[in-house]
Amino acid sequence: MIIEHLFAILAVLVLQPVNIGIGGDEMEQTFGAFVREHRKARGMTLRGLAARLGIAPVYMSNIETDRKPAPSQEYLDKLAAEFLLDKAGYEELLDLAARSRDQRVSADLPEYIMERDIVRAALRTAKEVDATDEEWQEFIDRLTKRKEV
Repeated sequence: MIIEHLFAILAVLVLQPVNIGIGGDEMEQTFGAFVREHRKARGMTLRGLAARLGIAPVYMSNIETDRKPAPSQEYLDKLAAEFLLDKAGYEELLDLAARSRDQRVSADLPEYIMERDIVRAALRTAKEVDATDEEWQEFIDRLTKRKEV
């Protein structure tokens, strides 16, 4: 659990583009593109998804074309359920939603970060020493191995 949170935090702090995995094309991913790709992959129409979410089709279109930022957490959860997202997909959805709203941290992380002094200290230290991706990966690998034992 800690590993996934720290990895997600690192991804948000670095603010690197997220790549599309569905179509295989490597390109910068936006929240709207993520929603559109997953909707199409599930064989849903824009109007059909909007109806299932209880929002206007024009609003859904504005989200998919990035004219509107991501909706509230309630609707993000509904999207995740409609798309049958796994944990990684849900975290990507939250990260892209945060970016679309110009937030720095995904919605699933602030409480975790603020409840644990050591997490904030670790993140600040990593920032101060400009921790590399390799150093973060080593940390993640150590935690993963500990979890598996």
